[in-house]
Amino acid sequence: MREDFTRQPGAHIITWLLRCWDSGANGHELEGSEAKQLGSLAREGGIDKAIAREKRSLSLWKRLLAAVKERFPYKDDVMSRSAKWTTLGKGIQSLRESAIVEMIYHIKPNNGDIPIDPDEVECTRPMWRKFTRNAPSSYAHLLATVTWNDIVPLTVDEMIHKLREFEDNLTTSIISAVEKLSQDLKQLRDDLSDLSSSSCAATHVSAINKRCPTVREGRYRSLTTTSARSSTWVGAISGTATAKVT
Repeated sequence: MREDFTRQPGAHIITWLLRCWDSGANGHELEGSEAKQLGSLAREGGIDKAIAREKRSLSLWKRLLAAVKERFPYKDDVMSRSAKWTTLGKGIQSLRESAIVEMIYHIKPNNGDIPIDPDEVECTRPMWRKFTRNAPSSYAHLLATVTWNDIVPLTVDEMIHKLREFEDNLTTSIISAVEKLSQDLKQLRDDLSDLSSSSCAATHVSAINKRCPTVREGRYRSLTTTSARSSTWVGAISGTATAKVT
């Protein structure tokens, strides 16, 4: 049990609390003496002492929330510097951690109607602003499509479901766009190939046309030379025949 709920070295307090919730901390009912036997779960003296302070039976989850609130009475004491998230999975974890902070510092623990599940906490405007402020630019269009309703606010779980739906639709749209682009590129390659073949054929014909006049001219010169020689030869024979007759 200690292995499931002991805070890892360097882990932030709120990140540790979320891991404890996901590991089933709410399912363990402990009395003060039993909680004390768990030892140093938080690796922080003030929190560990506060976990075992309540003697009556209480879930480990409620003990952890109360202990953190006692050790850090102000939200700014436990809030970490907001970090940019790069994937929707990390963004969702950030939103759920904000829900835990909301449970500790903005929900009265004596109210029996308060959610003990961070996913059932209402997603407030400050939580949403923090979430969108730390989002990468690639998710700007996705987040812009989320409509806000102050009358019927969404829970963190409902917001997560909506975000995942949007991402699935976005992924489908991207896949369709990539397939369309691939088809367009293939058609472009085919068109360029046809154009290249036509260009080569035109160049070949042009080369032949350029050579043909030279051939015809050579043949004409050959015929002219032969005709001139024939005329000279005929003239020479005629002169000889005239001389003999005389």
